[in-house]
Amino acid sequence: MDPFETFKAAQKQGWAYFAPLEAITTDPAAQLVKHAGIRAGHRVLDVACGTGVVAITAARAGARVTGLDLTPELLQRARENSAMAQVDVEWHEGDVEKLPFGDAAFDVVVSQYGHIFAPRPDVAIAEMLRVLKPGGTIAFSTWPPDLLLGRVFGLVARYLPPPPPGVSPPTQWGEMNVIRQRLGTAVKDIVFDNKTMKVPAMSVRHFRSATEKTAGPMRKVVDTLTGSDPAKLEEFRREYEALAAQYYDDNIIRQGYLMTRATKI
Repeated sequence: MDPFETFKAAQKQGWAYFAPLEAITTDPAAQLVKHAGIRAGHRVLDVACGTGVVAITAARAGARVTGLDLTPELLQRARENSAMAQVDVEWHEGDVEKLPFGDAAFDVVVSQYGHIFAPRPDVAIAEMLRVLKPGGTIAFSTWPPDLLLGRVFGLVARYLPPPPPGVSPPTQWGEMNVIRQRLGTAVKDIVFDNKTMKVPAMSVRHFRSATEKTAGPMRKVVDTLTGSDPAKLEEFRREYEALAAQYYDDNIIRQGYLMTRATKI
């Protein structure tokens, strides 16, 4: 199998357990919908939609929303969530590198921490812009490499085998200069905004335990090291907790993130 397809198949499986974390992403979802300027009547695509928090928030604002994700377990949860919210969203299983939509099909294309896991950023962003109409808005949330989640990704990478050649680190999407370069001359009026996601946790260890069970990269470290090198797994856990402790206070883990918005020329 093509190495990129093998990589994506592993991600598809790895993110199947994310649903319990959806609650902490609901406030950032509302922030992204506001940042994107989504209004009633807009045709909106939520790329890598997960359990649908952004898509449903946009639908509640009156937009006509389509959500796409690689992982069927998350889409099943998204369908349940949209039914509970009593909004209509068109859900699709699919890949951001091969979006199953026509050119200029949407007024707004958004992604909350999702498109960053596509192995080839140039392919992903080209597809997102292809399906966006001229004058439409692209907006997304990402993790800067110098803040908690970006540093976690760096830590995780040290404990896992390297990805296939050509796979870009997801934290590159958190660097403004990289974003400008990737969007290139296809857009104008790039706007950035820094926000903080507040994650309740009774302790740093509670936080670590929860992410080990739900977040794809963390699960992969645990699955890889549990049988082969338990001592190295304990070392990873100590490093993870020491890192998270730097962002923990008053029962809150503070996860800074970056929002981007631009207009397609």
